[in-house]
Amino acid sequence: MDFWQYEREALEEGRALICGCDEAGAGPLAGPVYAAAVILTFGEDIPGLDDSKKLTEKRREELFPVIQERALAWSVAWVDAAEIDETDILSARMRAMQLAIDGLSQRPDFALIDGNRDRGRSAAIAVPHRCVVKGDSLSASIAAASVLAKVSRDRHMVEMAERYPEYRFDKHKGYGTKLHYELLRTYGPSPIHRRTFLKNL
Repeated sequence: MDFWQYEREALEEGRALICGCDEAGAGPLAGPVYAAAVILTFGEDIPGLDDSKKLTEKRREELFPVIQERALAWSVAWVDAAEIDETDILSARMRAMQLAIDGLSQRPDFALIDGNRDRGRSAAIAVPHRCVVKGDSLSASIAAASVLAKVSRDRHMVEMAERYPEYRFDKHKGYGTKLHYELLRTYGPSPIHRRTFLKNL
């Protein structure tokens, strides 16, 4: 598999600076949705880089500083639970990704976006871009962004576990596990729960 196919195609179309963009935390019942944008030098070899979902937590943590060091530019952004509730998760995902792109120290002229959506009701990707389904396993730039987004969000949820210890956010990171639902039924929602995601309680 050519991990640089989409970057190569964009370069052949005359694009110079290409960023990959991905988000983490669309599905959880609590916490923000995170996104990252990464610009890599074309062909930059980062051993072990892959879709963050295919990597162990330990491997993601190891790759995190390597990606930050090797990238031409990187940025992480997030949209909190209150804004997710006020808008909708698709809009929040798009806004987080655009915020990450806007946060890059070098302005990309093209973005590779993971997934098949580039707009929600109240937010959209504003730079020239291409959506790549399963992009985090097909594009090196998107894979790098997926690792930064996932690790950043997991670290945030571990911090939230210290603030709200009864919810065990360090265990499930806000996802709807059996344990999480049991704790929600016991304690009710915390300030960082997404109320619009809790219809089944």
